[in-house]
Amino acid sequence: MFSATVHDYWQAAFAGETLVYEDATLRIASCPRLDDETQGMLLEPQAGQRQALLRADLAQRLQLAQRQVWTMDSLRQALAAAGRTLHGADQIFYFPAVQLDALSQSPQPDGCRPLTPDDQALFAAFQGGASEQDLDAAYVELDHWLVMGVFAEGRLAGAGSLYPWRESSGIADMGLLTLPAFRRRGHAHKLARAMGRAALRRGFEPQYRSQPDNLASLAVARAAGLALYGSWDIIHG
Repeated sequence: MFSATVHDYWQAAFAGETLVYEDATLRIASCPRLDDETQGMLLEPQAGQRQALLRADLAQRLQLAQRQVWTMDSLRQALAAAGRTLHGADQIFYFPAVQLDALSQSPQPDGCRPLTPDDQALFAAFQGGASEQDLDAAYVELDHWLVMGVFAEGRLAGAGSLYPWRESSGIADMGLLTLPAFRRRGHAHKLARAMGRAALRRGFEPQYRSQPDNLASLAVARAAGLALYGSWDIIHG
């Protein structure tokens, strides 16, 4: 359903250096270290094998070899018993592979265009109409790699930005925000498609992330034609 770019990225991200456990439903690998705060990651795709990547010291502490069968639930229980916490899963969305060519070649949606530093006054007014919570959650800034806006009633009604996701992944992660007065009018999913189109034209696969309890964000993904790849979570010490 999804492109080779998506498949290859997640397979590489969870490959690790040492295979610790594997069966038909779950694969657990380890590596010496991730970053200073990350103890590991969990991936639960909609289809296919679930994946876990653990720091080598954490894998050793969990004594994975002493248990014959592991599931994602039993691994979570072991992590909790070892005092490890989960950040909170992101739902990961991509456009289905069969849609990519058509989206890339489609015209720019009406009312959408890239934003530049010349739009500073418009963007400042847009930020002034949004709550601090919404601005923090969306993380859209005018100096990001690529910034798009959707206009309505003579105003910047919504803005979104893209940036390359991880190093050499070929994926661009998007964040977007629509002002409260312009929500539920189709502006957000129009903006998501405009950003997806722009990413593809630059050689990147567009990625959309949402918290599983953010129903409005999940609705935007569905309306834009994005499909759920799976959930991804980070293990903290």
